[in-house]
Amino acid sequence: MKKKNRRILFIILLLACAIGASVWWYASNGKDNGPTAPATAKVVRRDFSSTVLATGAVKSQVGSEVKVGARVSGKVVRLYANIGDAVKKGQVIAELEKEDLTAKVERNRAELAVAEARIADVQARLKLAETQYQRQTKLIADSFTSQEAVDNAAKELAVNQAGLNLVRRQVESAQAALKESDANLGYATITAPILGVIASVSTQEGETVAAGLNAPVFVTIVDLKRLQVDAFVDEVDIGKVHEGQKAVFTVDSYPAREFEGKVVAIYPKAVIQENVVNYDVVIDITSSYDGLLKPDMTASVTIMLEARPNVLAVPTEAVKRERGKTLLYVLTDRRTEPRVVKTGWKDGSWIEIAGGVQEGETILLSAPAQDAKKNGGK
Repeated sequence: MKKKNRRILFIILLLACAIGASVWWYASNGKDNGPTAPATAKVVRRDFSSTVLATGAVKSQVGSEVKVGARVSGKVVRLYANIGDAVKKGQVIAELEKEDLTAKVERNRAELAVAEARIADVQARLKLAETQYQRQTKLIADSFTSQEAVDNAAKELAVNQAGLNLVRRQVESAQAALKESDANLGYATITAPILGVIASVSTQEGETVAAGLNAPVFVTIVDLKRLQVDAFVDEVDIGKVHEGQKAVFTVDSYPAREFEGKVVAIYPKAVIQENVVNYDVVIDITSSYDGLLKPDMTASVTIMLEARPNVLAVPTEAVKRERGKTLLYVLTDRRTEPRVVKTGWKDGSWIEIAGGVQEGETILLSAPAQDAKKNGGK
């Protein structure tokens, strides 16, 4: 009897819990709260300051990054450059062995001296030939010599004149050879062509470099005071971007700091990456960035377009695209009326409405339920 009474009591408690849970569920979920009013907004006037967002990178300006190499072959005997060193224009970076180059200069200098000495000898011969010719000319006038003697004197004069011209050309050739060997000797001392910082070093002391069609690169120098930003703007927005527009950008290294700049060029040829068409927009950095920016830093760029004050605007989510038309659902006299509208610029979560509605009208932020079902069914 005790077991039977306990079982009955347990069943009664279980039924009571089930009834209580049912009452609670109906009270919280089964209550009819009525239809929820649709979210609406007003057509208002706003000042638009539209922007174009792009991702880019900090780059060296043209001529501010130089690869310095050797124009002559030889062994590197001194290397004065280390990565990160600041260098001035004309500062010595490296020196090649110079013994053979110095010897060639001395040899060409000696050859020049010999050629110049020949000029003096040939000039003396020419002067004597001129004297002989003048003498023979006077003698034949008085019939004291023969025409053959005069002809021989004229021939000797012409030979010595040609000899003088030849020796002068030899002197010029020797001078050119000396100039060339002097230049090659100068190339053995490699100097910095610009002011900047050593970005990379690709040789070591004791290595032998061979100059060919492409000069072997010793170091790369970058002028960190001549940087720019290359921003890649989508083809959809490139028509809004023009030279002279202001821009701001940030880099990952200094996310809380904004750098200023302006658009100075737009590359006419597109850059296609993964079937996405972008255009390279060059931004000149106008704010101070000494020691902060470095080449190839990733930049998040915002290009400021012209301001459009006092334009009609609605929240972007209210604009619908249906059957090739741009619509707003306008609430009039408790009825919903679809209106075809013309849109303009976007500014954050707002979009300009260039026609189709008036200021102060009420619009739905989402399509009416009946229209949404139709569109979903189609």
